Parts: sequence; structure tokens; C-alpha cells
Amino acid sequence: MFIQTETTPNPATLKFLPGREVMGENGVVDFPDRESAARSTLAQALFELPEVARVFFGSDFISVTKGSGDWRNLKAPILGAIMDHFTRGEPLMTAYGAEESEAETVGEGDPEIVEQIKELIDTRVRPAVAGDGGDIIFKGFDGGSGTVFLHLRGSCAGCPSSTLTLKNGIENMLRHYIPEVSAVEAV
Repeated sequence: MFIQTETTPNPATLKFLPGREVMGENGVVDFPDRESAARSTLAQALFELPEVARVFFGSDFISVTKGSGDWRNLKAPILGAIMDHFTRGEPLMTAYGAEESEAETVGEGDPEIVEQIKELIDTRVRPAVAGDGGDIIFKGFDGGSGTVFLHLRGSCAGCPSSTLTLKNGIENMLRHYIPEVSAVEAV
């Protein structure tokens, strides 16, 4: 088994590509801390490494964010844990453990505008940030202020360039296509 690695815009995060499906076509799971990893044996194994601060599973990749340490010392144990998991053929997720809730939303807005925002996020933004080892989830739209609320996950969470991505990339694109949007904020 050959696992490729890619850098991400977040210097604390590396993207690992095992050459096979991880979560599938539209699935993603974010483990922001050790406690959230109870439903995945692979996430638990990665959090056994003391320098690992966050784990994110994408469709065909795994993003690992380090809290401290040097990638030269951390990369090999991460590769070993991923390879060991896939060669044993264990399931990625177990049946137990609390599922993340993505249903919670912020603000209220015109349902037609909300659908347009969601479609743009799903078709233009999410594929681009997945390429960088992260994900962005729509959390709401305040029609009064024109503010779109987004939740950043994976390598996007805590990334130094995430503010630039939100303001110069996503906000500008949404404002171009949907005049009712005036701002984008991370929640």
C-alpha cells in the first residue's frame, strides 16, 4: 500500500491519500479532539500520537493537524497508523458514538436564497476546500444583515489563510451571484 502526502494551506495540517475511498462520495467526518474519536478506530489510533490535535476524514483523504512537533518526526507514525488500519481491513467507523450534528443553523432567511447559497457552497466551495484537506458547512443565513454563517472543518479550521479564503474567495463569489449576501462569517 502506497500512501501519498500533500501539504495544505494550513502549515499545521498534512493531507494523507491512501489511494482508496475513505468516507465515500459526499461523506466527511471531523474529529476536533481525542474525545470525539470514539466512533473510529483509525481516529483513535492517530490521536494516540501525542502531537496529533485534529483528524478529518474526507471522501478519499485523511487530514491530520498537529498541535506541536515537527512533521519530519510525526509523518512516519501517522503513515504507519493509516497503513496498519487499512491492511487489517477494519471498518473506518463503528456503530456506537454520538454522531455530529450539522442540522443546527444560525439566523433566518428567504428559503429560496438559502437554497441558492447551499448550492453554490456544495458545487463550488466544498470541492475546492476538499482539495486542501478541509470542508466548509453552511450553518445559516441572516436575511436582515445579509450575513452567511459557515463552519470550517479539517485543515480549514485554524488555518492562517481561512479568513482570506472566507472574505476574498467565498464572500466575493456569493455576493457576485446572490446580491442579498453582504458578508460571510465563520462560526
